[in-house]
Amino acid sequence: MGNWLLLSGAIVAEVCGTLFLKASEGFSRLGPSLGVACAYLVAFVLLAQVLKNGVPVGTAYAIWSSLGVALIAIAGRVIFNEPLMLQSVLGIALIILGVVLVETAH
Repeated sequence: MGNWLLLSGAIVAEVCGTLFLKASEGFSRLGPSLGVACAYLVAFVLLAQVLKNGVPVGTAYAIWSSLGVALIAIAGRVIFNEPLMLQSVLGIALIILGVVLVETAH
């Protein structure tokens, strides 16, 4: 359970870092730029702990990337009013389904 909590924290931190990246306007705004560095540092430290604790890198990265894509798309819609078309939602669902299929194929 601890590894999944750490991985969840890493995903949330990475999503926050990406949102800060958008808000930094190409690193031209100091506050969001510092947020990028801090959030990504936390994300990678937590992910490193997950990997150190024995979660296979393929599993960790598959979950990290698929949930990150989904959460960023939703957050982009909510926070930045970016479009989220049905095609995008279906694509994200297929990414997540693909990860599930790959991970359960063992």
